[in-house]
Amino acid sequence: MIFLKLFRESFLFAYDALRQNKLRTLLSLLGVTIGIFTIIAVFSAVDTLRDNLQKSVNKLGNNSVYVQKWPWVSEGEFPWWKYLQRPVPRLHDFEELQRRSQTAEAMSYEITVGSRTIKYQSHTVDGVEIDAVTQDHDKTWNFDFLDGRYFTELESRTGAPVVIIGYDVAQNLFPDNTGVGKQIKVMGKNVTIIGVFAKEGDDMLGISDDKLVVVPLNFAHDIIDVQNEKYNPQIVVRGKSGIPLPEIEGDLKGLMRSIRSIAPGQDDNFALNEITMLSNQLDILFGVVNVAGLIIGLFSILVGGFGIANIMFVSVKERTNIIGIQKSLGAKNYFILLQFLIESIILCLMGGIIGLFIVYLGTFAVKAIADITIVLYMKNIIIGIGTSVAIGIVSGIVPAYSASRLDPVEAIRSN
Repeated sequence: MIFLKLFRESFLFAYDALRQNKLRTLLSLLGVTIGIFTIIAVFSAVDTLRDNLQKSVNKLGNNSVYVQKWPWVSEGEFPWWKYLQRPVPRLHDFEELQRRSQTAEAMSYEITVGSRTIKYQSHTVDGVEIDAVTQDHDKTWNFDFLDGRYFTELESRTGAPVVIIGYDVAQNLFPDNTGVGKQIKVMGKNVTIIGVFAKEGDDMLGISDDKLVVVPLNFAHDIIDVQNEKYNPQIVVRGKSGIPLPEIEGDLKGLMRSIRSIAPGQDDNFALNEITMLSNQLDILFGVVNVAGLIIGLFSILVGGFGIANIMFVSVKERTNIIGIQKSLGAKNYFILLQFLIESIILCLMGGIIGLFIVYLGTFAVKAIADITIVLYMKNIIIGIGTSVAIGIVSGIVPAYSASRLDPVEAIRSN
């Protein structure tokens, strides 16, 4: 009960200080508000980017390896002139890996034909990406169907004129239905739609099936050279469950060197890429952004902390008579100390709450402007509140201690 009365009295003193000295208090709170806003805004932005990256990882599969010509990242210098001379993955490589790999759960050979315009009667969709894939594409990538199905093994093997389209393609070509069973022209030939991907939306890596058209590789094989470098051929390998990714990479590396007859001591003429390469690079970037935001926020909080300390010293000066009366009536030193310390914490909490509220409003603004959902986790709210309390304690402890040590007689005599 004593603590509750003390808290109530301190809150009233803080409110009275804010009411009587609005401009002075608000300017002092501004530093705390900006500091908390900066720290929490940066943390929330990093959490949002990391969550979106994780969605991309889940879509690609965190146990998948991409056999390609170019590496995604390189330690130190990027020797592009060496990579330029490498051959692209060939169908022979794919067939041999399928036959010899002991760690692969599924494997697909995939090419990107390019961006085309797809038409159906009077409806047109521009910028549609056409991919040609082998049978196990549905096992090496994660996706859902809105309607229809995937290719059968017979359709893939014979290169049947069938196609799976993305959600946006279906919505634009067939406003009234999904279009399954209808015929469209792809790569100059009539194909039948057998499936429609569920809506995904764009992610951090720009990966989405919404404007995608997928045909069997053997269908494209009769029209174009599917091993041509301009189609960016790649082999996607999904490892068996329970086998660590380094073990899968080691198996693939040994097999590829054997298939391409690379002598011991010679450099690889292929790249084994996996999604954690990108996530590790982004984690480094996120760490730098976190530290930068923390430093900027701490400088703002430091300025705000000095402002709060100044308010508390002024408050002690203005209430010296009251302190003397309280002590003469039996108030203990700790009571006076806690009274001013709680007042300092409450003032900092007000600045922190305002900063958090601005971040909260900012999440709606970003959603409305850029259609990006910013996450504000409870841990960030706790960090904001905890930091505010810490600044309140640090800023108020010296003024509160000086108030608690005042001599009651001298305090009553002061003007």
